[in-house]
Amino acid sequence: MSANASTILVVEDDSIVRMLIIDVLEELEFNVLEADGSEQALEILKDLNRHIDLMMTDVGLPIMDGRELANAARSLRPALPILFASGYAESIEVPPGMHVIGKPFSIDQLRDKVKGILEIS
Repeated sequence: MSANASTILVVEDDSIVRMLIIDVLEELEFNVLEADGSEQALEILKDLNRHIDLMMTDVGLPIMDGRELANAARSLRPALPILFASGYAESIEVPPGMHVIGKPFSIDQLRDKVKGILEIS
């Protein structure tokens, strides 16, 4: 974990999928914060002293879905880039500054998508 690494908040209610995503991102040397759903994610987002470069969220979350979470996140952090992960990626309309990656995705696809959003070469 390097000090100048980007920090990514991963929101995924499936613990196995969440662990896999976190493992990949940590291997790519990102700092990772994790939340098992929207409530936990919002607690993290509300702590404005905590730096977050990107929120990656599953669309199909219980209670508050990924879109609702994204809207709430944007009200707290207006410039926060958001990456939705969805099994139905092609059918999702995303607002400006938000991105989508289709599930299942490969490690390379995830790396390229995240680096593209964060403009890391």
